[in-house]
Amino acid sequence: MERETEVVIVGTGAAGLFCALQIPENKKITIITKDAAENSDSFLAQGGICMLRSEEDFKSYYEDTMKAGHYKNNPEAVELMIRNSREIVNILIGYGVEFEHQKGEFAFTREGGHSKPRILFHEDVVGKEITGKLLELVKKRRNITIYEYTEMIDILCEENRCFGIVTVDSEGKIDAIRAEHTVFACGGIGGLYQYSTNFPHLTGDAIAVALRHKIQLKDMNFVQIHPTTLYSKKAGRKFLISESVRGEGAVLYNEKMERFVDELQPRDVVTTAIKKQMEKDGKPFVWLSMEHIPKDDILGHFPNICQRCLEEGYDVTRECIPVVPGQHYFMGGIQSDLYGRTSMKGLYAVGETSCNGVHGENRLASNSLLESLVFAQRAAQDIQNDTLHKLPKEDQVFHPEYYLDLEEMRQENRKLVLQEIERMK
Repeated sequence: MERETEVVIVGTGAAGLFCALQIPENKKITIITKDAAENSDSFLAQGGICMLRSEEDFKSYYEDTMKAGHYKNNPEAVELMIRNSREIVNILIGYGVEFEHQKGEFAFTREGGHSKPRILFHEDVVGKEITGKLLELVKKRRNITIYEYTEMIDILCEENRCFGIVTVDSEGKIDAIRAEHTVFACGGIGGLYQYSTNFPHLTGDAIAVALRHKIQLKDMNFVQIHPTTLYSKKAGRKFLISESVRGEGAVLYNEKMERFVDELQPRDVVTTAIKKQMEKDGKPFVWLSMEHIPKDDILGHFPNICQRCLEEGYDVTRECIPVVPGQHYFMGGIQSDLYGRTSMKGLYAVGETSCNGVHGENRLASNSLLESLVFAQRAAQDIQNDTLHKLPKEDQVFHPEYYLDLEEMRQENRKLVLQEIERMK
């Protein structure tokens, strides 16, 4: 493994990959990821990515985002995200990303919390379409190297300045990568929960590092529960039933096949209603019906959901499916400004592991990919403009003897993150 680079990025989701692509090709970039490069939550995104359709849409888009976040959002971050949405979409199209069209124009769908359709999609696998194309481009860049199955266990730092990361590979070898700039794009915390739509290896590693080094955190108690995951007795990651299914007309029923909630309210409102209904019914799930959506639309818009439900024994074109809320997204994280800068010099945080306040207490559907890309781009811009810094000698900042019991450290890190979330409630 390279021992020195100009930029080291932790994570191969949309935020990390987009950040790397926005940095000039004359800079040497190293990316590490804890699992296979494709195994990020960005690849799992089903619904879509929001885009401001016109200036007339700005006020309602802004209000929808603020209302979903219970007005605890950072207004400046919200406006910046919305204003930059069309530029981000144009960059993605330039990268070869394909979105659904109707009669030569973008096709937009609607999801819970949105007052009108403004979400671009690609079937029900928009995350795979976007992140997959980004990964293809990253692999072609000669200045970028990716190391898979490589875990970050610490940072190299001195006098509140970050100089890179400490890693461990799949064979247990501990190493260090010194870097002028470090970017955390490590994803969420779903691996800390029994029921989650996240990959299990996403355990808030960057949050634990921040706690250990007193890097500022924000809104750690803002954990989003998604209303509809496919109910299953099988262990492991829960399969998400996209918000856009309800946006296209699916309805929720109790055990008597009666509707009990407005399905297009924000996620936390629908989640609360489902939990109350489950208690009332004495059931571990409620029913989701797509009966009001034309069969051709179901098969065309949601092929991945159809297939996965068939594997579980449900034909969504003919019958209801059981759904239950599950942990989905983390709105809190490492406090970052509008350029992804953290309270430690030389260290940036983007994507789900960061918190610039854009989502507030509850994220509006399909704002996650957009937010990740907007602020990853801005972090890349700041890295380009930042003055180069001389790296200290390796033995000044890297002490391998600190990491003799890795498993104990991992367990302690997970406890630290969960304790901080609980403390902030």
